[in-house]
Amino acid sequence: MYIKDVIGFIQEIAPLETAESFDNVGLLVGDKNTKVSGVLITLDTLENVVDEAIMENCNLIVSFHPIIFKGLKKINGKNYVEKTIIKAIKNDIAIFSMHTALDNSNIGVSAKMAEMLNLNRTKVLLPKKQELSKLTTYIPKENAEKLLQALYKAGAGSIGNYSECSFNYPGVSTFKGNDFSNPVIGKKNKLEINPETCINVLFEKYKEAQILEALFKNHIYEEVAYEIIPLNNTNQQLGMGMVGELPIDLSEEQFLQMVKDVFFAEGIRFSSLQNKKIKKVAVLGGSGAFAIDQAKSMRADAYISADFKYHDFFKAEKDILLVDIGHYESEQFTKNLLFDYLNKKFTNFATSLGKTKIVLSKINTNPINYL
Repeated sequence: MYIKDVIGFIQEIAPLETAESFDNVGLLVGDKNTKVSGVLITLDTLENVVDEAIMENCNLIVSFHPIIFKGLKKINGKNYVEKTIIKAIKNDIAIFSMHTALDNSNIGVSAKMAEMLNLNRTKVLLPKKQELSKLTTYIPKENAEKLLQALYKAGAGSIGNYSECSFNYPGVSTFKGNDFSNPVIGKKNKLEINPETCINVLFEKYKEAQILEALFKNHIYEEVAYEIIPLNNTNQQLGMGMVGELPIDLSEEQFLQMVKDVFFAEGIRFSSLQNKKIKKVAVLGGSGAFAIDQAKSMRADAYISADFKYHDFFKAEKDILLVDIGHYESEQFTKNLLFDYLNKKFTNFATSLGKTKIVLSKINTNPINYL
């Protein structure tokens, strides 16, 4: 198995194209064509994590947070970032990070938080806009079904819980090839008038290259007529945070104690109690103050995230219980998510790719301590 194979597996649940523009994701250190001796899964890549990878004979670290976030002008070991990179390079250890790509996945960071809380009827808290496009193309009716199936296989036509979605209608096409044309239907220099099917399918815009490849490969015409139109629709399957419902209503005190226990939080901060029952809960891993208003607009009874500032708690306004459990605490189960997922993928592909060791890091990388 090669590093590029592992990256391919991760991109199935967290395509790098869906990461936020400010982020730095992907293979940060190493060569994708290197054979993998072992994979170490961690939340953060630090020097002691690289030491752990060396001890476990893992030459690939899959880290949620990117050790290289801002641009580096020098690498001379003057800070923890540079020291970590130098040690990884010296020991031929690659580092891969997916960060906000996994944040935006509907089975990613926040989904894992929702799972730990046993939330039901979950959906994305902040679905992303302008992440969908529409493909329109035209083809003879007898060839339409084959093309549709190819487009579906390439990732088109999925809307929420539905797949193979399209809208098709009959029409009439006209065309006339010149002396250099090679028409599949009709003859050169002769106007052709043919019945055709107009196909319309939606797709996530990061899949555009593979959608077009499927279109050109499976369309019968020498020159393919098509349109791609960007849409402002929200993609309900892509975005930050999750919102769902607890199996039973809890008092605010019961809810806070459960949250503290589930996330092994040594201390949690929360807004004023209003003596209300908690049923609908929003969650967002990492720094989530930007989604407070959205959690309120979705009528969540409580919102769990991290890194709330002093004035953020005023935004509760007796409408919602804001709970800050800590940045590490909110994301700590992400490495378990990745470990379980890659174990399953590696097991399925073991026959063809051989067995590769996966190790869940035992190091707690939380930089914050409590008294």
